Amino acid sequence: MSTEKTPENRAGGAGSRPPLALIAGPTASGKSDLAVRLALALERQGRRAVVVNADSAQVYADLAVLSARPGIAEMRGIEHRLFGTWDGAQACSAADWAATARAEIAALHGEGAVPILVGGTGLYIRTLLDGIAPVPEIAPAVRQAVRALPLAEAYAALQREDPERAAGLAPADTARIARSLEVIRATGRSLRDWQAERAGGIGGQVTLHPAILLPGRQALYDRCDRRFAHMLAAGAVAEVEALLARDLDHALPVMRAIGVPEIAGFLRGEWPLDEARTRGAQATRNYAKRQFTWLRRQPPAGWPRHATECFDENDIFVSLFQRK
Repeated sequence: MSTEKTPENRAGGAGSRPPLALIAGPTASGKSDLAVRLALALERQGRRAVVVNADSAQVYADLAVLSARPGIAEMRGIEHRLFGTWDGAQACSAADWAATARAEIAALHGEGAVPILVGGTGLYIRTLLDGIAPVPEIAPAVRQAVRALPLAEAYAALQREDPERAAGLAPADTARIARSLEVIRATGRSLRDWQAERAGGIGGQVTLHPAILLPGRQALYDRCDRRFAHMLAAGAVAEVEALLARDLDHALPVMRAIGVPEIAGFLRGEWPLDEARTRGAQATRNYAKRQFTWLRRQPPAGWPRHATECFDENDIFVSLFQRK
């Protein structure tokens, strides 16, 4: 992410830019609760605040339970946007989400509100702030030909046609190898070249107030276990049953969301419910671990990391409360 500067991105007249609060963290880290408490605190100042989702599972209408989407009680009267906005039959890419979030944030700024971006999907956040490479749409014939290649052949072809890109990828990285190969074949330019021309990011147009929540790992994993058990008790099985009844493509993101494959296995009789619970909890922990590692290393060093079990919105967002 290129929004380095300072935690508030002060350089270049940032004081005149509209505010954007950002709360990022792994699943079960307390992001949603902190976002609501921050919004309530801002409202006590006489400032309207709206929570905007940046979680790739919570965008789907089909995953209210398994994505831990905030309910009416948890929202506490605070407006929430981009939660359950996409139907599961339509994949929501980072570019799709960023375009919609960009419009929502601009509209909120136009109304004088403070958007509070909350989520743990690093690609979504990075695409919104830094923009996305303007790669032209790949011709279907090129894409089909590349995707039909065995992995070893695709990697060998990439080594010939874009050796620099191939050297930076693991030979087993199916998705990135295919993407890189189709781009070089369709455009004649490396994906790395395209990525150097990112466009559409809003990082330079806002005063960013970021916070990264990184609670203790063991406490986080314990919460992951309790959360998945709660999901099962709260209707996750019925949610997956309804999703399977739609007979959607299993390659869609909604069908690969954490908990869906694990519960689907139970519904198909492949393992008992206790096994589904164990598998789902483990998948949640694995995901939290990947998020934790990414958030600790990838965002700008100037973004504050908060390693505690109790997050205080007044301490974390001092600079935001000072700006009206």
